[in-house]
Amino acid sequence: MTKQKVVVAMSGGVDSSVAAALLKQQGYDVTGMMLRLWSEPGKEESNRCCTPDAMAQARRVAGILDIPFYVIDAKEVFRETVVQYFLDGYARGETPNPCLLCNRQIRWTFLLNRALALGAEFMATGHYVRIKEEGGKQILLRAIDHSKDQSYVLHVLKQDQLAHALFPVGEFPKPEIRRIAADFGLPTASRADSQDLCFLAGEDYRNFLQRNAPEMLKPGEIVTTDGKSIGKHDGLANYTIGQRKGLNVASPVPLYVITKHASQNTLIVGTLDELGFAELTACDVNWTLGAAPSEPFRAQVKIRYTAREAEALVSPLEGDQVSVKFDAPVRDVTAGQAAVFYQDEVMLGGGIII
Repeated sequence: MTKQKVVVAMSGGVDSSVAAALLKQQGYDVTGMMLRLWSEPGKEESNRCCTPDAMAQARRVAGILDIPFYVIDAKEVFRETVVQYFLDGYARGETPNPCLLCNRQIRWTFLLNRALALGAEFMATGHYVRIKEEGGKQILLRAIDHSKDQSYVLHVLKQDQLAHALFPVGEFPKPEIRRIAADFGLPTASRADSQDLCFLAGEDYRNFLQRNAPEMLKPGEIVTTDGKSIGKHDGLANYTIGQRKGLNVASPVPLYVITKHASQNTLIVGTLDELGFAELTACDVNWTLGAAPSEPFRAQVKIRYTAREAEALVSPLEGDQVSVKFDAPVRDVTAGQAAVFYQDEVMLGGGIII
């Protein structure tokens, strides 16, 4: 019987290493692939997803598992899509999440297409998420380990991509993944997790913007919600929704960043009571089951990767948009981040907050 072929997107970390090991153990014909992503000129060895050390680790793991390993050049497509998306989002006064676009365009389009071209039937990653087939549909579920669940960044996937997807580590808690890595003798067993945007190389994003788009850091007015100018900001990109510290304005009560108006280059601030939003609109909504629900529905909605879910009524609108009305006001609703919809363990989809 011919083994089913699977390409594992390897990063040199413990999760993708264990994904490859588990699939090899389960009898798949496994190939490892790593993407060579863009870094700033002069910092070519600093992208955290593909440093020389990360590549060496991935290659060592492939050697231990006795699987082929290839490095795929994705520098230009990554720069033109993901990095440009990051810059364009800040130019609009948003706080973009480039990991969403990376999963949609780089991992699950660019890399998946190459995997299929090699004759693979599946592509696997080290994401903490689960998948099951039901009624001919691929359903995305939260990971067993909710503290590591990454379904939020995979709301962009469509049925034709999910049909080729495997997520082996989503069935295990993180400590178990490290134990499995040690049992296989993998050098990545104790490798620290990477939390930062890969192309920032551990730097503050403001430094990256200063070098690559200094026009986004133009000073402007700080204005209260009732239109009163109370100070100066040093560039909208330096501030995040909900921020309190670092505003450097005199006020008898604590003030927070409420929103940003890029067209006027103004930073809008207000009190804690003004920070909460009872509803939002999201665009570019993807439904992982393939079609938008025909009626409004109740869901738990997550507005940031690290945010807690909030109960809400989600109403599909025309043009791949939705309206989300929360049961209680939610803090830190931020344009450019994703609103992702859950019903218990099932992730239904999501879109970009506008």
